Amino acid sequence: MADANLTGIQKAAILLIALGPEKSALVFKHLKEEEIEDLTLEIANTRSISPQIKEDVINNFYEICLAQQYIAEGGIGYAKELLENALGTDKALDVIGKLTASLQVKPFEFVRKTDATQLLSFIQDEHPQTIALILSYLSSSQAAMIISALPPENQADVAKRIATMDRTSPDVVKEVERVLESKLANLVNQDYTIIGGVDQVVEILNSTDRGTEKHIMEILEIEDPELADEIRKKMFVFEDVLLLDDRAIQRVLRDVDNNELALALKGANEEVQNTIFNNLSKRLAQMIKEDMEFMGPVRMKDVEEAQQKIVNIIRKLEDSGEIVISRGGGDEIIV
Repeated sequence: MADANLTGIQKAAILLIALGPEKSALVFKHLKEEEIEDLTLEIANTRSISPQIKEDVINNFYEICLAQQYIAEGGIGYAKELLENALGTDKALDVIGKLTASLQVKPFEFVRKTDATQLLSFIQDEHPQTIALILSYLSSSQAAMIISALPPENQADVAKRIATMDRTSPDVVKEVERVLESKLANLVNQDYTIIGGVDQVVEILNSTDRGTEKHIMEILEIEDPELADEIRKKMFVFEDVLLLDDRAIQRVLRDVDNNELALALKGANEEVQNTIFNNLSKRLAQMIKEDMEFMGPVRMKDVEEAQQKIVNIIRKLEDSGEIVISRGGGDEIIV
């Protein structure tokens, strides 16, 4: 191929040039600062590209994306079979070879395709740190089902370990995969893998039933108040008002000061604003809109404080059972 002697960064630069400035800018949003600097420099130093090289680079990129999709859907064997049908045996082996040598395949792929109930029976007797490591790689819904089914005395411990987890050695990940009879252990990227963290445990807790969440948070309040406070602040944000039905929103608004509401909506997106206005009388909605317009520019800090006050009202009403937040866990709703 014409691009055989190009480096990875040269191919990336050519691809971005071919995509054009608007699409390239979207790609840059997902890159690290040093990667952006390296690519920008390479793009600046790229004087001309032959049509053949550009076509080869784009085709190569497409083939690798296709292979990654197939691997995610059914593993290496499945990807190889589909690529052979699409590209031929030699080409398929070449693409798969590049992937397994240079691209990261996310650890515990086999676990994410395992039924949560079966997985629970498989890992529930493992050390809490091992369980936390595995749950960090699962979808929030899978992890929520498992953490909800753990013994109550272990739930908060596992949640705390997920929240405080930062960087895990690839050797440790491989060893856990080996114990779990993973077929993908040899594909783990050799760089340190960043997993866990507060955001991940928030996703999991937001997907559990209210009882499990409350139990975990009560224990964390005792054992690590600062961590509990950090988790609680992220668990329900103002935009999550969209998770409430109209009746719940109307109940919340009865306890909200109109001035606070106008300030909170000043920094909200259009969907949230419309949802709130649709649950107010036309007269009150118009009055709030006028207040928002007349107050002029406001500090983001003031907006966030107003939104947090409304969030606190929502959580208080949920705790008292007056409203229900649509959740992914096993909350029982009596109708």
